[in-house]
Amino acid sequence: MTIRLPAPDGGLRAYEPRTDPVPPAPAPAGPPVSRTVFSAAHVVADPYADTTPDGPAAVDWDATLAFRRHLWSHGLGVAEAMDTAQRGMGLDWAGAAELIRRSAAEAKAVGGRIACGAGTDHLPHGTLPRIRAAYEEQLAVVEESGAQAILMASRALAAAATGPDDYLDVYGHLLRQASEPVILHWLGPMFDPALDGYWGSADLDAATETFLAVIAAHPDKVDGVKVSLLDARREVELRRRLPDGVRCYTGDDFHYPELIEGDDQGFSHALLGVFDPLGPLAARAVRTLDTGDTTSFRALLDPTVPLARHLFHPPTRYYKTGVVLLAWLAGHQDHFTMVGGLQSARSLPHLARAYELADGLGLFPDPALAESRMKSLLTVHGVPR
Repeated sequence: MTIRLPAPDGGLRAYEPRTDPVPPAPAPAGPPVSRTVFSAAHVVADPYADTTPDGPAAVDWDATLAFRRHLWSHGLGVAEAMDTAQRGMGLDWAGAAELIRRSAAEAKAVGGRIACGAGTDHLPHGTLPRIRAAYEEQLAVVEESGAQAILMASRALAAAATGPDDYLDVYGHLLRQASEPVILHWLGPMFDPALDGYWGSADLDAATETFLAVIAAHPDKVDGVKVSLLDARREVELRRRLPDGVRCYTGDDFHYPELIEGDDQGFSHALLGVFDPLGPLAARAVRTLDTGDTTSFRALLDPTVPLARHLFHPPTRYYKTGVVLLAWLAGHQDHFTMVGGLQSARSLPHLARAYELADGLGLFPDPALAESRMKSLLTVHGVPR
């Protein structure tokens, strides 16, 4: 059996899908022990809601929480209300706050690890005092839910700050009042162009010095840093300069195998959007690394990089479309609809290639279901069977 997939040149090409069912992964005894691993999880839209792309997000809460239980069942932590959940790209603060409360309660019920994003996305712009207050409001929601806080990069702060001192002031204020150690998030402009020049400079070397100064001033309040710059060399240099006890969580969806493996001077933990579709495989790989078997770890994870690079191809911020496509094809949700209408953000050839790469990796528990759903999507777009 073959399926006709659209090619970038406008033609059609034949692809022969897998037919062998993927055996279910054995139930893990617990989370990986050598690395702390979070999957940034997507949200499932309510396809029956009468809404608009710029209206409030309509979320299918049952399916959204079920996907988080899927990730927890494999021993992964969940990074909630982050970029992968379309934060600031369809999911507003009201929806994110509800997501944080519901997911944190679910994590407590099943014993899953969770960390949640606190930012300023309900404040389009403002003065530094207003930005601090906006951060405080969101930080309070996260802490009251019982989740660990991730201090997300702020578009409002990027617009209002006049230099490094403003970042030192805002983050110092927040870290002093945080009740528990937080994760600091450095999200590069490839994920959000509004964050260009974050930490007070477009020069990444200068920005790194400010970032490290924030951490050095409050090392007891920083559990770790999540670095999403897609620059492996820079991440390695940064993690070697972190104070003792402060972790580096890679957010590099291009170079994660070598960064997680590490070298003789250290390694990165993980907080990755690509671990949403790769969840079971990623968990298996890190458990292999727990045994010290780096060769088998890389043999499992290296083949996933072409899919990750495809999903995160520029414009990188639209990677969520491919992530949700794969969740639908894998049977984790019943439709390919996204909040904000973001299912239209990628071309049909891009989606077809994502299907092909994921199928080749054996990511679909039921290949026949994935094939049937992909054919339905192709038919809607006018591709003849």
